[in-house]
Amino acid sequence: MPGQVLLAYRLDMENSIDIIATRLGDLLLSSHATVTCAESCTGGGIANAITDIAGSSSWFELGLITYANSAKQQLLGVSPQTLSEQGAVSEAVVREMAQGVLDLAQADIAVAVSGIAGPDGGTAERPVGTVWFCWLHRNGVSVTRCLHFEGDRHAVRAASVLQALTGLINLLEN
Repeated sequence: MPGQVLLAYRLDMENSIDIIATRLGDLLLSSHATVTCAESCTGGGIANAITDIAGSSSWFELGLITYANSAKQQLLGVSPQTLSEQGAVSEAVVREMAQGVLDLAQADIAVAVSGIAGPDGGTAERPVGTVWFCWLHRNGVSVTRCLHFEGDRHAVRAASVLQALTGLINLLEN
């Protein structure tokens, strides 16, 4: 039975991600806007959810998986000092990630995500399930948020993807 409950949860989460990604695509298409993403702990899950939507090439050109700190620095221009002083899972880093990918893609909106999906890597200060988000609009509006998700690695990553997409919708609607 526990395996069936977990499977049902995962299917429900996947359906929710599809619904939210479709809504995001509709909003982007109607507003003639484009989106980009910089991902760490989600490992391409955001870009995957976006490109699962037919016609996404009209509003999505690129997403980057910058899992390693060196990739965050080289591809997104995240400062080594920020990484050293704040750590990869921090508000400052996701802000720099979002700005870097927005500039690179020349998109209208961006999301950046960095977190600890587990099962290892957590600390007392930043336990497993800690995820930082930054949503950034080309007009300068920026929203950051730190959330703590429960569950295994898959659950944390799926919840992070859902939150990233939902935040993009909120950014467009407000």
